[in-house]
Amino acid sequence: MLFKVYHSKSKPSKEDKQTIVNFLHEHLQEFRDSKEDISKCLDYAVKNNDSAFGGFVLLIYEEKLLQGISIINNTGMTGYIPENILVYIAIHKNARGKGVGKKLLLKAISLAEGDIALHVEPNNPARKLYESLGFTNKYLEMRLKKD
Repeated sequence: MLFKVYHSKSKPSKEDKQTIVNFLHEHLQEFRDSKEDISKCLDYAVKNNDSAFGGFVLLIYEEKLLQGISIINNTGMTGYIPENILVYIAIHKNARGKGVGKKLLLKAISLAEGDIALHVEPNNPARKLYESLGFTNKYLEMRLKKD
């Protein structure tokens, strides 16, 4: 397995960015967001600045084939809110159940500085992986969407 990391000092090309957005949109399946939202998250992760904000994009390859992608955004907070949020993680449909997701997530955890939060739907099969790696369900998240 080979990993590739993008961040503020190593940005993806336009072509690579499109590949990342398309891959996530396809392989997140019913848990996907719009391509526009995925692109915003990617831009945030690799933006130019020296503040606590930003993050990274992590890709995993096997035999030169893209098998999975995760995007972690820095929150700029610490303690009361985790320093990082795992916004997206998706594994190619043909690579699921082979340990690729675990390898990708372990690498992302090792690269992130500080704690990591994530949102997962109760029926998402990846929930078991997250729990096996120490993620806990501390709160029920509620959101107010203002129009």
